[in-house]
Amino acid sequence: MRGYRKQPEKTAEAIDADGWLHTGDIGTIDEQGFVTIVDRKKELIVNESGKNLSPTNIEMAIQETSPLIDQVVAIGDARPYVTALIVLESEAAAAQAAALGMADHSAAAFAQRPEAGEMLAAAVREGNSKLSRVEQIKRFVIVGTPWEPGGDELTPTMKLKRRPIAEKYSAEIDKLYAKTPGPDIVNLAD
Repeated sequence: MRGYRKQPEKTAEAIDADGWLHTGDIGTIDEQGFVTIVDRKKELIVNESGKNLSPTNIEMAIQETSPLIDQVVAIGDARPYVTALIVLESEAAAAQAAALGMADHSAAAFAQRPEAGEMLAAAVREGNSKLSRVEQIKRFVIVGTPWEPGGDELTPTMKLKRRPIAEKYSAEIDKLYAKTPGPDIVNLAD
C-alpha cells in the first residue's frame, strides 16, 4: 500500500518511516508459523492496573458456554475489574420462559426472572474458568432486548459497536461498578 489518496496525515498514521503498514490488528503465531488475527488494538481493554486485556477473548469464552447467550460485551477500560452486558438469544430465552410456564415468552420477560440470572451466572462461571483471574467477569447485567445487525449495537456484519454500546448502556455500566450494584446486576464476586 502506498498510502491514502490525498490524505498524507492518515497515511503517516498507518505507514511508518520504514514503510511498515500498521493495521491495528493483534495476532498470534502458532507452532507451524500461521498467523491468526485475534483482536483489534483499539478495542483492547486497559484496566485500572494497566493490564491489557482482549475483550474478544473474554467475550468468546463466555459466549460459547450457553445457547442462552447471543452477545457479550466485556467492559473494564480504566476500571478495577471486568464486567459484562449479556444479551439473551431470543429463541433460547423463549424456550426457557415456556419451560417455566411463563405467559410472556419474550427475552425481556425471561431476563427479569431470577432463573435467568442463575443460568447465566453458571455459564459465566464456566467461561471464567478458562480465563486468567484478571480477565474474569465479576458482575454482569442481562439485556433482554435483542440486538439487530445494522442497529445501534451491531454492524451489518455482526461486529460490536463498542462506543455506541457504552453510551447507550452507560447507566447499566455505572451500576455494574456501584458500591451497591442493585437488583438487576448479577454479582459473581459474592
